[in-house]
Amino acid sequence: MYDIVVVGAGPAGMTAAIYARRAAKTVLVLEALNYGGQIVNTPDIENYPLESHISGFDFSAKVYEQAKGLGAEFVFEKVVEIRPEKDAKVIITPKNTYTAKTVILATGSENRKLGLEDEDKLVGRGVSYCATCDGNFYRNKVVAVVGGGNTALEDALYLADLAEKVYLIHRRDSFRGEEANAARLKEKKNVEFIYNANVTKLISEKRLKAIEVTDKIDGSIRTIELNGLFIAVGRIPENQNFAGLVKLDDAGYVIAGEDCHTNADGIFVAGDSRTKMLRQLVTATGDGAVAATEAVKYINNLETV
Repeated sequence: MYDIVVVGAGPAGMTAAIYARRAAKTVLVLEALNYGGQIVNTPDIENYPLESHISGFDFSAKVYEQAKGLGAEFVFEKVVEIRPEKDAKVIITPKNTYTAKTVILATGSENRKLGLEDEDKLVGRGVSYCATCDGNFYRNKVVAVVGGGNTALEDALYLADLAEKVYLIHRRDSFRGEEANAARLKEKKNVEFIYNANVTKLISEKRLKAIEVTDKIDGSIRTIELNGLFIAVGRIPENQNFAGLVKLDDAGYVIAGEDCHTNADGIFVAGDSRTKMLRQLVTATGDGAVAATEAVKYINNLETV
């Protein structure tokens, strides 16, 4: 019986483990893949207090070693189900079953895909979901960005300083992202905007060679030869396995306020998988601290009853 099981070893989950261990609670962190979450793909973190430049990999390694050094246990197994029982939460993976007094969900989110044929096969061969990670590979080449939110606009701005040409493809006639970013993009001479259109086909010969873009208004199809396609059409919170456990909003995020409490007794949430205004590294670690503190309060109240 653990005091706290943390589901997810991203910045939020590992920070929760640190705070829980400092409160002398037993902690198990369960992670399906590797520790660090999405931040490990960021080559240079510039907006986190204390260190003005650190890679996502180095940042994650430091937090992991800190949590391990404090006594948090890490097991790399995917949680497929959580069952609340009278005196415990039962956490189930394909290999094992664990029990805990409380659970902190810190599962993060994954990239939303276009759903095109060969999309997965071409990741790393011309298809990318991270401009800051892979943009340098396309210096002086032709690329396209798909999306209309802030991430897409920021990706296009970043790539415009590297690539020979950048196409920005959006399914609507206006962007959802900040107008300031859109205005900056419109000043770039090597950026071409394609509105009211969808990428409908990937053309490849071992690597991506071109894309087909279909106009949503007249149905016309345009083939664009390029070297790289950067997909920025949003993220999907990894909460599917917990839909029957906690309340989710229409987009699949766990409904919770700044106190990180869910509707389920003894279940807390931290990081990008919860409803929130800002999803950044600093808010993820902040959530981890809050969720662990609230979980510790919950356990202490149980022990005084």
